[in-house]
Amino acid sequence: MSHYHAVIWVDHREAHVIRFGKDEAESALVHAHGGDRQIHHRSGSVSGRHGTEDPDFCRKVAEAVKTSSEVLLTGPAAAKLHLYDWWKKHDAPTADKIVGIESADHPSDGQLLKHARAYFDAKDRMRPQA
Repeated sequence: MSHYHAVIWVDHREAHVIRFGKDEAESALVHAHGGDRQIHHRSGSVSGRHGTEDPDFCRKVAEAVKTSSEVLLTGPAAAKLHLYDWWKKHDAPTADKIVGIESADHPSDGQLLKHARAYFDAKDRMRPQA
């Protein structure tokens, strides 16, 4: 099913992706390679990269939002920025979907969806009415 809005919560191990409309939502969980353990810089993977620096992980997260038009990107620390920067360099169509980037600890999927709905409701109200 296609949903106009999506929210991503990402850290270096996984991405929680929720695509949603007014009355429905569907979620996906994308794991980074080796995401079941904490990866320290330059250790824990053959490449020495965190999940958000791993091209395969970045592509899988992009695939999860390919049918959405507007995406809110959230997460702790720099993981969300690494992912966004990778998309800007290697996947401009996905980067162009990002309408907001926010810091967030680890919310439940329900909390994440509630926050995203409020974010997009406020954003949509700010658009000029035709």
